[in-house]
Amino acid sequence: MADLLTLQLVKAKNLREDKVTTVMEKARESGMTVDHALVEAGLLGEADMLKFFAQELTLPYEESLEKYKSPARFVEKVSVNFARNYNLIGLEEVGGQMRVATCRPLDLYPMDELAAMLRQPVEPVLVPRVEISALINKAYAQKSDLNEEVEKELEEEGMLEDDVEFDESTNILDVASAAPIIKLVNTILAQALRMRASDIHIQPFEHKLQVRFRVDGVLYDIMTPNKKLQDAITARIKVMSKMDIAERRLPQDGRATIKMGDNEVDLRVSSVPTNFGERVVIRLLDKSGKTYNLEDIGFLPENLQVFKQYLTYSNGILLLTGPTGSGKTTTLYAGVTAINKSDLNIMTIEDPIEYHMAGASQIEVNEKKGLTFARGLRSLVRQDPDVIMVGEIRDLETAQIAIQSALTGHLVFSTLHTNDAPSTVTRLVDLGVEPFLVSSSVLCVVAQRLVRRICPECKHAYAPDLAELHGFDLTPADLQQGHLWKGKGCPACFNTGYTGRTGIHEVLPITETIKQQIVDKVPSGEIKRVAVKEGGLRTLRMDGVQKAIMGQTTLEEVATITQRDTF
Repeated sequence: MADLLTLQLVKAKNLREDKVTTVMEKARESGMTVDHALVEAGLLGEADMLKFFAQELTLPYEESLEKYKSPARFVEKVSVNFARNYNLIGLEEVGGQMRVATCRPLDLYPMDELAAMLRQPVEPVLVPRVEISALINKAYAQKSDLNEEVEKELEEEGMLEDDVEFDESTNILDVASAAPIIKLVNTILAQALRMRASDIHIQPFEHKLQVRFRVDGVLYDIMTPNKKLQDAITARIKVMSKMDIAERRLPQDGRATIKMGDNEVDLRVSSVPTNFGERVVIRLLDKSGKTYNLEDIGFLPENLQVFKQYLTYSNGILLLTGPTGSGKTTTLYAGVTAINKSDLNIMTIEDPIEYHMAGASQIEVNEKKGLTFARGLRSLVRQDPDVIMVGEIRDLETAQIAIQSALTGHLVFSTLHTNDAPSTVTRLVDLGVEPFLVSSSVLCVVAQRLVRRICPECKHAYAPDLAELHGFDLTPADLQQGHLWKGKGCPACFNTGYTGRTGIHEVLPITETIKQQIVDKVPSGEIKRVAVKEGGLRTLRMDGVQKAIMGQTTLEEVATITQRDTF
């Protein structure tokens, strides 16, 4: 066999016979398989080796696994530890057989073990190792035993023994620097980024520690590390974010920057003491995340046209409003990016800087050192800006400076926390800004929420019943061919039926009628009623329903995010 293989390698790959023979002998002495030995010796690259053995053993070869999703049966029956150790992942079930990707064609032991685990025949498919690793990560994205390999190391080091306790005498810095703890925290962070999570919650309970990820605005239970690791995990995160690891009785805030592959990710860390230990929440901000174009935000064409119209103005205020996490800052960036040209001096003051914008000067708020929004904005105005972006108007002083900037020839972008667009102008008046200043400076207000998109992989049409439509003042005639859409749930969307989010908007131009209402201190409800009846304002609910009709989201999601219109 070895001699025949040597001849085939010499003939097919133009290798020197003496070198191949030497590798064969070393492989035989060390117990290494020939395929591995050829790559280790540098005689063949991995791809060439796999293609050679695929031809010799008449096995299929796949260069990419992008089109595959590992069957649920494989993920359920095979531990992530086994899959990673032997670089094996199920591709699909065909005729009672499980097709399994491997990068070790001559290593038969794992395949035999796999057949026993699955209780079915397996058919090897030769695939490069990097592709297998990527599919393993994707397949086990939601599996709770993701950290089992780390816990095994911790057990070997005695950190999970029954008598292990972390108390005041324990040098927690030593524990936090233990390699397995570092690996466990890194695993949690990497997993969160793979799942597109915006936040990581590490929540202690009486008898367990729960790790949860917020994905597309919804919290999911991901893993339950051993309760004994609670203090060690918390301490490791505190070390990373330069917090006081000895202080466990007071809330703390910290920050860190980590690298994941080619991406830099900012971590904003918050810890608070609870009755069962410290609860930690980590906000993930991908610095290399793309800044969106306005067309990607989710504006309907008519709303986009109105918003773009005000971007051409040389002075005035454009306000975005909505709760925390509704994508206001992303929309602000998209608006500023749309007018970002070399002949404009664009300056921003933010808390924190979420995206880096080419051509703009960005300032980050640092309240500990006295750099507040108001103080930074006052200095920023002296820098001769054309366009100013203020991350948030939080108080009267910031509001007054922003309005004065708008009245003295600057285009100002900012955000506020209100429920809808009309209540934004009354909120400014409530802060103490004179109504005539609000009416003369504010150009347009956009209220925004984020709704989950239907997963494209499992999206299907259905005929809604009349009761469902009646709750949204719809009839079957309002729908496209009498159908709506929803997701069945699949591995790609973690069986939720949704993948990603899009915006729904309420765009309120400040017309002459509304300016007069502001000066007259008319309630926000009346401003909204007149804007809908006379100005054609499309409310958040109306915008969401339209996106459900278009098949982007579901009525159920719209009902969760918006309130029913009453006017």
